[in-house]
Amino acid sequence: MNSQEMNLEFVRLLNEWDPFSIGEGNYDTEIADILQAIHDLDKEEELANAIQAIYEFSFEETIPLEKCFTISKKLMTIKRSGICSL
Repeated sequence: MNSQEMNLEFVRLLNEWDPFSIGEGNYDTEIADILQAIHDLDKEEELANAIQAIYEFSFEETIPLEKCFTISKKLMTIKRSGICSL
C-alpha cells in the first residue's frame, strides 16, 4: 500500500467513525490534524490522546479515551501494514 492509498484509507475510516453523529464529511479539519498525528506518532496510546485532544478542541466535548483508543488501533494497523509492504 503506497502513502496515498494509506491516507485515503485513514480518511475513509475516520469519516465512517463519526464520533458526534453529525455525518460523514463534517470532520475535514480534524481528519487533517489526525493524519499528521498518525505520521508523527508510533504508539496507539499517544495517537488516542491526540485524537481525543483534536476533537475536544474543535467540539468542546470529550470523547471517551476508550473510543479514541479503538480507532487509534485501527489506524495504526493500517499504518504498520503500509510500512511493512514497502
